[in-house]
Order: sequence, then structure tokens, then C-alpha cells
Amino acid sequence: MCGIAGFIGKGDFDDIVRMTRNLKHRGPDEEGFWKNDIKHIFFGHRRLSVIDPVDGKQPMWDNTSSLCIIFNGEIYNYIELRKELESLGYVFQTSHSDTEVLLIAYKEWGEHLVSRLNGMWAFAIYDVKKEEIFISRDRVGEKPLFYTFQNGTFAFASELKSLIQHGNISTSVSKLSLQKYFAYGFIPAPRSLYENIFKLPGGHNLFINVKSLDFKICKYWGFCIEPVDKVPKNAESVWGEELRDLLNKAVQCRMRSDVPLGVFLSGGIDSSAITYFSAKNACNNRVQTFSIGFTEKSFDESKHSNYAANIFNTIHRNRVFSLTNIQKILNEIVTALDEPIGDSSLLPTYLLCHETKKHVTVALGGDGADELFAGYDPFRALHLAEFYNTYVPDKIHAALRFFVDKFPVSHNNMSIDFKIKRTLRGLSYQKRVWNAVWLSSLEPKEIAELLSEHVDLECLYEEAIYEWETCGQSNLIDKTLQFYTNLYLQNNILAKIDRASMLNSLEVRSPFLDIRIIDFIRKIPYQFKYRNGQTKYILIKALEPILPRNILHRAKKGFGIPVGKWFQQNKLRLPCNRINMDFKMNESFLEKIIHDHLHRKTDQRLFLWNLWLLLNGNFTSSQIIR
Repeated sequence: MCGIAGFIGKGDFDDIVRMTRNLKHRGPDEEGFWKNDIKHIFFGHRRLSVIDPVDGKQPMWDNTSSLCIIFNGEIYNYIELRKELESLGYVFQTSHSDTEVLLIAYKEWGEHLVSRLNGMWAFAIYDVKKEEIFISRDRVGEKPLFYTFQNGTFAFASELKSLIQHGNISTSVSKLSLQKYFAYGFIPAPRSLYENIFKLPGGHNLFINVKSLDFKICKYWGFCIEPVDKVPKNAESVWGEELRDLLNKAVQCRMRSDVPLGVFLSGGIDSSAITYFSAKNACNNRVQTFSIGFTEKSFDESKHSNYAANIFNTIHRNRVFSLTNIQKILNEIVTALDEPIGDSSLLPTYLLCHETKKHVTVALGGDGADELFAGYDPFRALHLAEFYNTYVPDKIHAALRFFVDKFPVSHNNMSIDFKIKRTLRGLSYQKRVWNAVWLSSLEPKEIAELLSEHVDLECLYEEAIYEWETCGQSNLIDKTLQFYTNLYLQNNILAKIDRASMLNSLEVRSPFLDIRIIDFIRKIPYQFKYRNGQTKYILIKALEPILPRNILHRAKKGFGIPVGKWFQQNKLRLPCNRINMDFKMNESFLEKIIHDHLHRKTDQRLFLWNLWLLLNGNFTSSQIIR
């Protein structure tokens, strides 16, 4: 796991040094540079040594000096690919570097190598003969990649903060990106917080002509639900066995490491499954597992993680924090972010990574299971929502919203009043934006009032609408699955785990995102993912032979913190001096929002957290001060 940076065009070696050293947290072990002053090409690399610590230095050249690569990520099937390439006559210089496998694979298959990769990646390959730089990002967007073309410079980097260290790159906050941030809680690719700076979406390649600086972007993969026409007899048994086998293989190849490895264990279905297969493949060694807990019971899962650890006989470490004490490190975390991510679980995720890094360099996690297997609460609401939408007139809906809004406000984790209010809010809109509005911290009309500008609903939610309309299935479950997998997973969940882990120089691997599992689950009909109120139906059936019932059927809790209560108690305060200095927001609207939350008239926890994060981060509309 590493950090990469590079540019073509105007600039000098000092620029690439600043860009690269700004990524030190992503790669504390080594630093490497390459430049071509004639062609004005500059590459930089920060390395977290995981595979082949001795020979895997970067930037790396092939043995003919015709290809140069900088790479962030892991290729889990690199051993199998290396054997295939050796059978074709290729000779390798390193003992077992997955970086060199990428180089040789590109030499053999060109851009089509990405279809053969099972892993997570963002890499750039300079092809001397073609005079082209080939950049690629993994299918689901586990590893980040930002780019920009400004003032005669094409630049790219693993993080925004690195990118804007280049002296030729300027920043100005995008109004539309701000709208989308409050609409989703994240800024969906290809947009970033800033105008003219973009994210390369997952499943895309980028090609840059070294002479002209012309570039093009091509999509090579996208998650698409295509259920099988014929369901086998005893489908639950047949598919369950196949899924167990795939999970075992996914965990097995992700345990390849030259440094210590552990597992995140919350005691839920996903992490327990990963722990089971890790213990199975650990031979005679006990697996190290990690969790965190909180002194406040509503947010604590310690007893569940300890129970699971005892079952699997792991070396388990669970640190319990006081939520009050945690507030002291909030600024440290937030100011380190390169882009606001409005998911408050970022904080406990960061703490988990921080504690885990004290003992290991690589950790396996359960990310992706909720998105692939329909694990979220909205899946339970879909059919009732459709019935409600069909038979409840607008006037009665408006009256119900008015009545429900009077319910007492609770700041408990995923409280009932919070769920009901947000469900009814989403049902005020068309089906195709339900999922987005349920996530949103503000309704479109409120975003317009906050930013004092017109908000176009079609433009605001264009990404959610696209996923809805391009889904080849007509049922609500599949349409929602495609929304969560293509949009929410990449831009929220994976961005959060990448930033939280890499700020601690920890590599996190996600077995559920193995391409073999993704291809398997996208072909299974939705009735086997959500059935009679049961989320993750086929996953639970698959795990019944190996996990106890009280793990399989425990209620989903999530990784929450009481931000609503913190604001209500004035433990978190907004730096109001930045509101108009950088972001030009409606102060009277904000005053009302804050007043209503403080006096428990409304629950504005999501919006206030999103706003606090934005205002306390190092996000600015002016050129960065060096």
C-alpha cells in the first residue's frame, strides 16, 4: 500500500518532491522519484512495504527500460499471474513483487491487463515507445486517484492534498460539489470539492499523450445486476456452498503478506465470517483480531466482539474509549482529511485503525457485504414505501410528516424517531431519488436556502438517477443494490476506510470485494438477498454451517457516535467565522437549524456534522499556502 504522485508539463523537481512527501502517511517506509527533464515527466512514490520489502522499490522499470510504474494497492492473484507470464517466457528481476507482475502483464496484454487483475489498485505506467502514460483505478474504487489539467500541467495523485502541492495547481470550491456534499454526505466521482480537479472513477482507465497532453478516459468495468434465468434446485444449499468456497479463497489470497496481519472483528456477520476463514487458513497460528468499544452502551459492541473472539480462539484486543475523551482528537483527524466525508463513523474507524496499527501492518475487514447482499435498513422499507407511495395521498402524507416531526428527538444510535422521520422525508420525492434523499443531510429546498442559489433536482441527484434508470431490473431491491454498490460503496464506505487506515499507515483488505464474489452475487436473484424482512438472506444461509445463530441473527448496529447529543450539549461548536469567508452560506437559515437542534425541536445531527466537518477541515477556496 502506497501513495503515488506525478505530473507532465510545467513544473520542476521541487513540485514532485512536495507532492510526494505530502503522502508520507500512506507510505512511511520508503520514498522514490523519477524524472525526465526533456519530456517534463515526473513520478513520485511513497511506500508502505507489505509484499517483497527488499526488491519492490518504486518507481520501477522493466528490464528493457521501456516501461516505468508507480503503484498503490495490492494484486492478490499476482502469484498466479506471475506463473502464467513465466510460462510465456518472461523473466522476472524481483523475487515476488506484485508491482513487477503489473509491469510484465502490461507488456503482454496492454490495457487489457486490468481484466485479469483481482485486487485493489491505482497505478500509472509510462510507456516509452508509445509516449503515453496509462493510469488505471480498480473496479470498485478501493484506492483513490485524483487528477487535474491546469495551466499546461497534467497532474495526478493519491490524495487531493498532494495534488495541490504543485505550484501550477489552484483550487476554488465548486458550488455544485457543495450541493452534492449536503445531498449525499459525500462528493461522488468524478467530481471533487474543487473546480477542475476530478476523481478517476473506479473501473476506469485514463490515457495521456506525453507530447500533446491530450487525455481520454475509458470505462472498462461497472457493477451490473444480471440474475441467472434458471435457479438451481436446492439453490440455498448449492449457492451457499459456492459462496463459502469463494469467501475462503478470497480470504486465503488476502492473507499473503510479508508483514504481520490481523482482522477487524465487531462480532457481526461480516467480520465474523472473515475471522472464521482467516482462522481456518492460519494453520497453527492464532489470528490477531481487533475491535474498539465505548463506555456509552448505546454505541458499544464490545460484548459481541469478545464473544466472537472466544469462539474463534483469536488473540483479541478490544480497547474501550470514552466518547467524551474522543472529542479531543476530532480536530487531529478532520484536519488530516483531503476531502469532507460526512459519515460520522469515520471517527471510530480511525480509532480502530490506530489501535490495530500498533500490532500489525495489514488488516482484513468486512466492507462491501452490506452493499452486495442488501444489508441496510432501507431494503426493509422498500416494499412498504412503495405501498405507501401508491395509496397515501399527498395531503395525508404532508399531515403525517407534520405530526411525526413533533415526535420527541432522541440522539441514540439509529433511534426509531430518526428512522421514521427520514423515511417519510424520502417518500416526499420520486422513487428514483428515494435512496439519495434518505442519505441526505438536507432536502433539496433546504440546500437551496443554505447556499442561496437555485438547486436543480435532476442535476443534484444525477448520479442516483443514473443508477436507477440504467439498472436492467425493474424491482426496487436490485435498483437499490446498484445504487449502494456503484455510488455509496465507492464514494463513502471505501473512501472512509482508505483515509482512516492510511492516516495510520495501515493497509486494509476487503475479501467481500473479491471480483469472484462480486461476479457471483450480481447473478443471484434479489429474492435470495432480501426475503421476508431478512437482509443478507443468502449470506446468512451460506454461513449457517459455520457461525452460531446469535451472530447470524443479531441486529445490525453500525459504527456510530453521538454527534447529535454533542451539538445539543454544545460540546461541538461551529467555527462561524469560516461560513462566509470560504463557503458563502445563509446565516439566518443556519441560525434556525442550530436553534431547533439545540432545543430538540428537530434532529439535525447529519447536517450539523457535515457542516462541522467542512468548516473544520483544511478545505479552502484559495490557493494553498505552503
